[in-house]
Amino acid sequence: MSFLPDLGIFTMGMWSIGLGALGAAVTGIVIANTDLFLSKPEKATLEFLEEIELKSLGSEQRTFKAGELWKKNGAVIMAVRRPGCFLCREEASELSSLKPQLLKLGVPLYAVVKEKIGTEVEDFQPYFTGEIFLDEKKGFYGPRRRKMMISGFFRYGVWQNFFRAWKSGYSGNLEGEGFTLGGVYVIGAGRQGVLLEHREKEFGDKVNLPSVLEAAEKIKPQAS
Repeated sequence: MSFLPDLGIFTMGMWSIGLGALGAAVTGIVIANTDLFLSKPEKATLEFLEEIELKSLGSEQRTFKAGELWKKNGAVIMAVRRPGCFLCREEASELSSLKPQLLKLGVPLYAVVKEKIGTEVEDFQPYFTGEIFLDEKKGFYGPRRRKMMISGFFRYGVWQNFFRAWKSGYSGNLEGEGFTLGGVYVIGAGRQGVLLEHREKEFGDKVNLPSVLEAAEKIKPQAS
């Protein structure tokens, strides 16, 4: 009795399984790199943002409404995805490079984090020159919170961002939750509204710095 026909069928079956797995993998990578399937952000209104509850992280801790931050002079606010992330540290450092121009405009620079683990915030401060607050309810990451999970590591743009930050000398750690996407806001004084809203599309999707300055220049400080 010959076993050659059975062996041929087995080989063809293995080839089919292999090709099917390869096709599924390629399809998964293509889908991961298609923005069409990304969760779309919901625009944050001034009314939503000003009611967000924040906590100070200094020695004298207090809880207050976020609207206090921009009431008189407006503000630039970074919603940090994860303080230990080297991509977040890169963006924080670049935003901080605008501090001299923002000071001339009288516009403060702030950041919010969604959790405080160990010394993560303290370790983040060398990269960020503004005051940092705790946003436990993740208000600045909403109104519709978006997450990028494992599929993010299959995105070409993410790997470009990884290489860019690594090449620039940034490093980090894996402490904390880093899947909830962050962003950057420029908010006008008083009832002027949201002048710029950058929502992170993928890991390392940075805000455009000239756009931040352009928006900050539009802020009209409120009279005391």
